[in-house]
Amino acid sequence: MRRAAGGGYDGAPNVQPEVRPDMANQFVVQLKNEPGAMASLAEALADRGVDLRAIGGGSIGDSGHVIMTTADDDTTKAVLDEMGYVYIEGESLVTEVDDRPGGMARLSRALADAGVNIHGHLFLGRWGDRAMFAFVVDKPDVARPILERKG
Repeated sequence: MRRAAGGGYDGAPNVQPEVRPDMANQFVVQLKNEPGAMASLAEALADRGVDLRAIGGGSIGDSGHVIMTTADDDTTKAVLDEMGYVYIEGESLVTEVDDRPGGMARLSRALADAGVNIHGHLFLGRWGDRAMFAFVVDKPDVARPILERKG
């Protein structure tokens, strides 16, 4: 996990994806809650040839964030550092969650009870009665066995 100083689902086919242990890292990037904040980041990444693979985020009050994976972690880090963004980079931990009321509650409670803080998560898709997410957490070694139990 790295803290820097400074400054979906797109209609994928309904098939079970291959879960790859070498999935790109996730970046949780702090943004101002103002018009153009996301555009500036997306344009800077595009200008350097970085393809966004998964993205989500939100805002409230004066601040917001984007959670993303890209096709090029090194260039993404360079762009974020050069532009002075505050961000967290972490390993994407992919897991399945029961796609019914309580699935995410059980999984997030198990992580919390183990002392794991969730920095962000991305929804990757839904297959039958399972939903797939990629988490970035503060203690991946503690979270990994919990997430492998497939919430």
